Amino acid sequence: MASIREIKRRIKSVKNIAQVTRAMQMVAASRMRRAQEQALASRPYANKAWEVLTRLAELPSTHPLLTPRDSVRNVAIILITADKGLAGAYNSNIIRATVRFMRENNRENAKLVTLGRKGRDLMVRYGRTVIAEFSDLPARPISLDIAPVARVVIDGFLTGDFDEVYLAYTRFINTLQQEPTLRLLLPIQPHTIEGKVMSRHMRDLKLTGGIEYLYEPGRDTLFDTILPRFTEVQIYQAVLEALASEHSARMVAMRNATSNANELASELTLTYNKIRQDAITKEMLDIAGGAEALAQAP
Repeated sequence: MASIREIKRRIKSVKNIAQVTRAMQMVAASRMRRAQEQALASRPYANKAWEVLTRLAELPSTHPLLTPRDSVRNVAIILITADKGLAGAYNSNIIRATVRFMRENNRENAKLVTLGRKGRDLMVRYGRTVIAEFSDLPARPISLDIAPVARVVIDGFLTGDFDEVYLAYTRFINTLQQEPTLRLLLPIQPHTIEGKVMSRHMRDLKLTGGIEYLYEPGRDTLFDTILPRFTEVQIYQAVLEALASEHSARMVAMRNATSNANELASELTLTYNKIRQDAITKEMLDIAGGAEALAQAP
């Protein structure tokens, strides 16, 4: 059995850990509120942008961002994870979902564009091809921070390096629930999206029917500007959703860690008190025994 000094040292260590995790929980909660507000505020715009984008794709056009390839050989996946850990299963869930998608859909040779060190490190460790990586994004990113990511995949798709581009991120639902999501980004295929593996993640997006758009100065001229911009908007919204999910997961993980540390400190304190009581009892018995021996001495 551990000594009183060792248990006392463990209690102090556990309480120090609880203080650290409590502080990290408060920081994550503050960042979570800001990230959630930003993600929820931009979600209607991103959904409307996707609606307009799919409506544009329904029109006859030969624009390369709307044209599916006859054969899909090269695939790119934008994988969004965190730079840091201590967020529960947040990073492992989206990485596991991406690897499962690659395996089940014969996309083992997919090229990865990673946002976040955790995804980059794990994919490199397992021999996946990472062609670009972005990290240290601002706490409140703007569209300019996402523009280089969009440019990598759009240029790769236009030059034929990629036949399809997917977006892998964690969709924010609420503080306790986040959903790993894979979604086809390029090319835009409104009539076949329902048959793809990521269709279940778009069930909350309903296109408004009966709307006709007027295009000025011309449809083809607008396509060259609107399609890359709207594609960038979808990546930007995915980053905001991922940030809200990350801070929510980290806040919950730190709250659980604090609760566990407090429970462990209580158990150790109880054990400490029992051992101390036993030691005091033994000392009292020794004193009583000694006093009795002295009394019986001639």
